[in-house]
Amino acid sequence: MIVEGRAIAERILVDVAAVVAARPSGAPRLTAITCAPNFETQRYLAMKKEKAAQVGIALNVVELPATVTTDDVIACVSRVAPEADGVVVQLPLPVQVDMQAVLATVPVEKDPDGFVFGHDPAACLSPVVGAIDEISKQHQVEWVGKQVVVLGEGRLVGAPAAAYARQAGAEVTVLNKDTFDPHVLQQADIIVSGVGKPQFITPDMIKAGVIIFDAGTSEDGGELVGDVHRDVYPQAALVTPVPGGIGPITIAYLLHNLVSLSGEKVKKAENT
Repeated sequence: MIVEGRAIAERILVDVAAVVAARPSGAPRLTAITCAPNFETQRYLAMKKEKAAQVGIALNVVELPATVTTDDVIACVSRVAPEADGVVVQLPLPVQVDMQAVLATVPVEKDPDGFVFGHDPAACLSPVVGAIDEISKQHQVEWVGKQVVVLGEGRLVGAPAAAYARQAGAEVTVLNKDTFDPHVLQQADIIVSGVGKPQFITPDMIKAGVIIFDAGTSEDGGELVGDVHRDVYPQAALVTPVPGGIGPITIAYLLHNLVSLSGEKVKKAENT
């Protein structure tokens, strides 16, 4: 089965919009901080703005110059956080900025990206993990006792996905570029991939009936592709395509998190 991520995202957005419309104190306030955004970052911020507007939320973008220092970004976070319900630090940051130090200054109660998920019990699910959770609930994906292989250890995909899988009762193996073993991958019941290598996972690397969450995106010949080669799809019991899988859900889930952090409960998208 190929997951229809756009449909799931739209259901989440409908639920979020209903909560925002009924909120007595008005729409939650979301601020994004970006530093000298490149074309891809600008496009992603534009998508966030569009989806936020769709649910009645105004996204305020604070753009800092390329010459910004770590202290400058930290000061910006400290300045905007008191006036916002959620603060997004748009990655990547310039090389001279200490990303870890900056993210550590975002209060957990105002962090819709859930950057400390897996480390702080007060953190919300990160948007990628939130997307995996929504898909799992709607398609009855069982994690308890399953062999899960996570490809990559990144802050946005690998690390939070591994934490989520462990919390769900799975046996988790994390592979990176130095420890990758195709034999380990072949034993996986569930694969979560976020390495950003175009069509890296091929049919010979997986067993029939595997469940694959493809959260990797890259460009290949001018086309946006995932980590999973499309020849894998017929062998998988469930797979998230790129584009159209996890990606659309992440922005919707970011807004879901924002509303939750503002003190409102969002109804979960119904199972299909």
